[in-house]
Amino acid sequence: MPRQSRLDAPGLLHHVMIRGIERKPIFVDDQDRDALVDRLALILPETQTVCYAWVFMDNHAHFLFRSPPGGISHVMRRLMTGYAGYFNRRYFRHGPLFQNRFKSVLCQENAYFKELVRYIHLNPLRAGAASDLKELASHRYCGHGALLGNMERPWQETGFVLAAFGGSLRVSCKRYSDFLKSGQSMGRRDDLTGGGLVRSLGGWEAVKAAFPSKESRQKSDQRILGDGDFVQSILNQAKENLAARYLLAAKGIDKKTALEKASALFGVEPEWVLAKSRQRPLADARSLYCY
Repeated sequence: MPRQSRLDAPGLLHHVMIRGIERKPIFVDDQDRDALVDRLALILPETQTVCYAWVFMDNHAHFLFRSPPGGISHVMRRLMTGYAGYFNRRYFRHGPLFQNRFKSVLCQENAYFKELVRYIHLNPLRAGAASDLKELASHRYCGHGALLGNMERPWQETGFVLAAFGGSLRVSCKRYSDFLKSGQSMGRRDDLTGGGLVRSLGGWEAVKAAFPSKESRQKSDQRILGDGDFVQSILNQAKENLAARYLLAAKGIDKKTALEKASALFGVEPEWVLAKSRQRPLADARSLYCY
């Protein structure tokens, strides 16, 4: 099935994940990690991107971003392309460094914000890169230490995160630390990396039929993490008609089929439909194919 278009709009919350191709390391040593930190320090302020949580692991990284005016794709393209170029030059390698494009899950803020901050910052503990919370507090490549005031990361937004826990700065830090501690035993949280019910059940209408209540239609699109109302509102904003898309897929209509139909209707070869000519009937055939 073709990959879906990315959902985005300024001000929305994204859980972003990048992974090395074939799950290979994207960091060999701290010099590599520092190189990506330097890029974050440059690109995030320039693009007006807010970062609430982040962590570098050996072969992947997590970020919790608020989408800037220019969109999350623009930010990640600059971040990933620049770092991949640095990495390839340093290690005399060629080809892609990352596995496909980055994954981003658009998140319902009031329901998942604190959970995502905790999940992202506990990654080093789950992987054994930090032995306990005390060691995690001084981990250089995780946003946890900055929230506790142990290190300076000017490009990381700490005040907003701590304000979510209420109270004075000292009280909010304590509440945040307690919240992190209470999640140590949770392990990997697949529920925080997006849904997938639309694909697995065969479309949005199938999801609504299987889960009639709003509360039960959670994580119903793999690009969105939230309850039924949130998912539907985002899809409406994106002007996506998932019902029509899956109806066409169920009938076996894909890009190849559409191209064949358009070329047959206008009596032109399929390869000419995709040409850049504005002459008719080629332009008309191409318009029908795109529609």
